[in-house]
Amino acid sequence: MKEKVNLFWFRRDLRFEDNIGLAHALKADFPVVPIFIFDKNILDQLEDKSDRRVDFIHQVLHQLNLNLKKHNSILKTYYGDPLAIFQELEKEFEIQQIYCNRDYEPYAIKRDKSIYESLKQKDIEFKAFKDQVIFDKKDILKKDETPYTVYSYFAKKWKEKLKNPDLKPAEIHFNQFKKIDLEEIISLDQLGFQPTEMVFKQPTLDANIINEYDQHRDFPALEQTTQLGIHLRFGTISIRKCVAFAREHNEVWLSELIWREFFMQILYHFPHVAKRAFKSKYDNIPWRNNIDDFEKWRNGMTGYPIVDAGMRQLNQTGFMHNRVRMIVASFLCKHLLIDWRWGEAYLAQKLDDYDLAANNGNWQWAAGTGCDAAPYFRVFNPYTQTERFDKNHEYIKQWVPEYKSKDYPAPMVEHKFARERAISTYKNALNPGNS
Repeated sequence: MKEKVNLFWFRRDLRFEDNIGLAHALKADFPVVPIFIFDKNILDQLEDKSDRRVDFIHQVLHQLNLNLKKHNSILKTYYGDPLAIFQELEKEFEIQQIYCNRDYEPYAIKRDKSIYESLKQKDIEFKAFKDQVIFDKKDILKKDETPYTVYSYFAKKWKEKLKNPDLKPAEIHFNQFKKIDLEEIISLDQLGFQPTEMVFKQPTLDANIINEYDQHRDFPALEQTTQLGIHLRFGTISIRKCVAFAREHNEVWLSELIWREFFMQILYHFPHVAKRAFKSKYDNIPWRNNIDDFEKWRNGMTGYPIVDAGMRQLNQTGFMHNRVRMIVASFLCKHLLIDWRWGEAYLAQKLDDYDLAANNGNWQWAAGTGCDAAPYFRVFNPYTQTERFDKNHEYIKQWVPEYKSKDYPAPMVEHKFARERAISTYKNALNPGNS
């Protein structure tokens, strides 16, 4: 006789604290078997087998497994196609319900729908909950029931709708986990990956940084950002905990958390943005897409110190300061006239905190192709940005040690020329009758 159980499927919610889907699973009628699936459809696309994100996830899962050991249970881990994994689990257990938290990315929606349809035929319920956002896919809509496409209006409605119960943490009761003898989680080697220099540390909300976030966030040399991007990406910290802390400590950081949710809503309601411009007319821009230029940008050899510092920081650490992300993105799209999708794909490979919605939203913002109302002729001046945010060149000197030496390359393109070329190219593409 197979034992009747419920499964909880960890995904972008790698924590016990305030995990809504997990809380619901543990309140149900059957013992809970927690699982994590290394989705081969995602992992097989990663060319670098020393990917820090895979190592990060693996370390977090190891910690979860050790915590479960204290309650005489384990985290069962798998590598493969999720639907096939569930079919295998059905041979081991009499599964009653599968619990998880919702994911809003196009691949995840398609995957979950196929799993839901498969399980429905076997009378197994698939229950997904809102957890990684404060407001779900259709919670924030205009009066005509259509989604907001302007951040300021979205943020206003978001703040109006927010009430204290929205931030109440879910309680977790460990006694409902199925008792299973301890076993190790699947190894990195079994996944085809290798350890990296990544070291997982439990995320903390640092009042010293967040209280002054609005004053210091734009200065890359200060290292005064929260460093919580990767934790929000993989759910090692609760968004409710972050929002509650932001309301108490800093309105500007709260606005950043709302931006995160805004871009998730855009991706959910307008999934075409994953491949194309939010505004379709911008798909007509004739990008230069010079591969040599892209290589110089990618390797931090453009001759623009603030751009090169950002790209080298990214390549060496998997992190880039947010202000610098805007500068390097604008430079690629406007100065070099290289398709924003090239830059988006490169950062998707390199960023430890890569999130499709935020990465896509910010790249389209920089390229002027997204839902931002700013006109296409916004072109960041790297020199002005340096003067404002790295006046003493501390950040530049940290990442570009040969700066101001004969070994540092000359600017690959002159700023005034590049700006005028970009504006002209955009203008002619958007108004072909006037060119």
